[in-house]
Amino acid sequence: MSPINHFSFGLLTPVLAYVMSSTGSMLGLLLTSRARLVGGREGRFWLVGAAFAIGGTGIWTMHFIAMMGFSVRGSAVRYDVPLTAASALIAVVVVGAGLFLVSYGGERALFLLGGGVLTGCGVASMHYLGMGAMNMAGHVHYDSLTVAISVLIAVAAATVALWFTLRVKGALKIGGAALVMGVAVSGMHYTGMYAMGVDVRGSATPVPGARAIDFLLPLIVGISLITVGLLLTVILSPTEQEIRSEREYQERLRGRDEGAPEVDLFGTPRA
Repeated sequence: MSPINHFSFGLLTPVLAYVMSSTGSMLGLLLTSRARLVGGREGRFWLVGAAFAIGGTGIWTMHFIAMMGFSVRGSAVRYDVPLTAASALIAVVVVGAGLFLVSYGGERALFLLGGGVLTGCGVASMHYLGMGAMNMAGHVHYDSLTVAISVLIAVAAATVALWFTLRVKGALKIGGAALVMGVAVSGMHYTGMYAMGVDVRGSATPVPGARAIDFLLPLIVGISLITVGLLLTVILSPTEQEIRSEREYQERLRGRDEGAPEVDLFGTPRA
């Protein structure tokens, strides 16, 4: 019997992980939709927020919420803090790179596929680096075929997610796309976890590293609070309809100014 248990708390951790992944994906899609609308320098700021929402909340936080339910019979599980923090940085950076790439290339297939491969491989790297940050009293090994399948799932999921960021708009469609992205991210995670095996070896020395409850929980809570802040920013900012109306009004003013005669300081038309 395998000493690994991925569901130490039953369905609690996978359900919470899926909810967090879908929430981060939904927020990211809202932010990319806003970036498409405003464009320019302001649009790039919205894309940075989207990278944090999808990479930090939808992917990294989902991964480690799911890992809270991971246990190994006969060994404590501890985490290397620098490696875990590095995995979070990787998740945000690669998602941001993919978003900026497809934003630059639009709907051209080469940019979309390139962004999907870049982001998918980066997400897979985040996942396996996060798993590598776990310390146990035993030898960890992986099934190569299952690892390859998990990477393919990550690339496919990333490509679909980037396509969503280019095409999906409207609350209902964004919500549906976020639910699909949540399934894809969760599927990649548990496929990667299924590839893992542990040969437990008794040891008198304590397992090095920090307990999950000591630093993962505060990190997850902190990222969740930032997610709420981003969501409030979207809610309190002008709506898409308001932005479009303002843009149309400014265009009408410019058209009126261009058609008006030149006047002097007293408002008298010049000859």
